Amino acid sequence: MPELPDIAVYIEALESRVLGQRLEKVRLASPFLLRTAVPPIRTVEGRDVTSLRRLGKRIVFGLEGDLWLVLHLMIAGRLHWKPPGAALQGKVGLAAFDFAEGSLTLTEAGSKKRASLHLVEGEAGLAALDPGGLEVLAADLPAFTAALTAKNHTVKRALTDPRIFSGIGNAYSDEILHRAGLSPVAMTAKLTAAEIGTLYAATRAALEDWTRLLREEAAGAFPEKVTAFRKEMAVHGRYGKPCPVCDTAVQRIRHASNETNYCPRCQTGGKVLADRSLSALLKKDWPRNIEELEQLRGKS
Repeated sequence: MPELPDIAVYIEALESRVLGQRLEKVRLASPFLLRTAVPPIRTVEGRDVTSLRRLGKRIVFGLEGDLWLVLHLMIAGRLHWKPPGAALQGKVGLAAFDFAEGSLTLTEAGSKKRASLHLVEGEAGLAALDPGGLEVLAADLPAFTAALTAKNHTVKRALTDPRIFSGIGNAYSDEILHRAGLSPVAMTAKLTAAEIGTLYAATRAALEDWTRLLREEAAGAFPEKVTAFRKEMAVHGRYGKPCPVCDTAVQRIRHASNETNYCPRCQTGGKVLADRSLSALLKKDWPRNIEELEQLRGKS
């Protein structure tokens, strides 16, 4: 799922292409994409784009007349800048937003169509779509601490809950926790003030660094390589590969369709966290630390 750095770079690319331009036509290939009926989607046609902003992991187009198009890409939604009037791309093409100088197209891979488009009126309508999470890059340490510790969750869950923090998902939360040297299953209520300070700094640094890296990668072009898995990442998507800090094999915790990646030496004091599916299979043979894990692998 595109997260804060990806959305920020998408918006920067859109600002240079559609800000101040007239949205001539909206083409929808899937009726399931549009989640609102009032006002009608045709209402936006012929109106200028007056602003662009991020709302959590959503991209918001402000249009004349206090109208707001709110696009949520979810897991597999991606944007593309095409020549004017470009055809929608087969089964993955969901929508096109036509401007005089180009068409912004939306694709979504896979059979589960989860991307969504809302059209709302006024700031009140827009606010109703805001999960309310804290914008970490605009917050000070006390505000971050208050949001983090308001309820007792694992730190991984807290970082990825859009009602607590805005724009952070599975990928960048792994990178943040690795930078902070914190276990993903550490409980927020048990974090020390020093650990919270370290997490705050790591969160800001990771989001800023990745936004800068993605901006440099795009180099003024429209970003087409939006992915949650990048070779520069320290732990996310790197199960079994060496941690760039200590060379220990990156481990994982799998839950449903999500996977949390971490370094057991840098983050959990050498402890290998139980993965539900594997620990149920191995039972008493589940390795408790790095040494036992290496011994188990040596027997296979």
